[in-house]
Amino acid sequence: MSSNTDRREDIDDSSAPLIEHLAELRTRLIWSVLAFVIAMVLCYAVWNPIYNFLTRPICDALDSRGQECGLILLKLQEGFFVAIQISFLGGFILAFPIIAFQLWRFVAPGLYRSEKQAFLPFLIASPAMFFLGAAFAYFIILPMAYDFFLGFQQGPLSLPEDAEAGPSTAMAGIVFQGSVSEYLALTTKFILAFGLSFQLPVALTLLGKAGLVSSEGLSGMRKYALLLILVLAAIVTPPDVVSQIVLFTVVYGLYEISIQLVRRIEKRREDDLRAQGLADDDG
Repeated sequence: MSSNTDRREDIDDSSAPLIEHLAELRTRLIWSVLAFVIAMVLCYAVWNPIYNFLTRPICDALDSRGQECGLILLKLQEGFFVAIQISFLGGFILAFPIIAFQLWRFVAPGLYRSEKQAFLPFLIASPAMFFLGAAFAYFIILPMAYDFFLGFQQGPLSLPEDAEAGPSTAMAGIVFQGSVSEYLALTTKFILAFGLSFQLPVALTLLGKAGLVSSEGLSGMRKYALLLILVLAAIVTPPDVVSQIVLFTVVYGLYEISIQLVRRIEKRREDDLRAQGLADDDG
């Protein structure tokens, strides 16, 4: 009888921490969702300036060709969904620091002090590298990509305004009249792809800190990394050689930087073990 009681008490004691963790997780999720909703509402209130910022690359490319910048709505409700799309993306970016902080508050109590000191820099570096990659895509890659795409236009780069004008006998013009939603989808694809690509040093360094990868192993995987990066450059960039070479050079450079960072971690770990061994010998 007493053994059954003890077993029941053990079960109750083990379930209490689980309930506390679930309650803590619920609290962190509530704060994260609340921050995202507030940030999304704020971005919806200023979606026009955000739209103007995102369309600056295509407008500059069109202006360099002497064309007016304008995107069209193919569906009646498309304008509203564009505003929602912009506010959704902007809300996530704006609320990401708060979401990351809530994640840290949930994970930190279960970490040792040394683990906290190791994990916190990566939590800070991850959004910083994402924004760096997004800025690289916006200011470097997008102008080259849109200049390449617009190069397929031909003939008169404006539609005839006079409906009674006679038919053109020179050639059939190909003029860009882009959809707002399709343009934003392509632009956000570029920005997200480069933002995630710039997470490579953060991910590999964190794996090296955990002992899951080594600098020697990463060095031995160079030829496979080269092939993978070439495939990535061919997928996420337009089929022009310049942008593919730029992306390949940047991502492969990040891979080499990751190897050096992992090597520094390994050297520091060896120095700590050597110092600890000397301390034990002295003791």
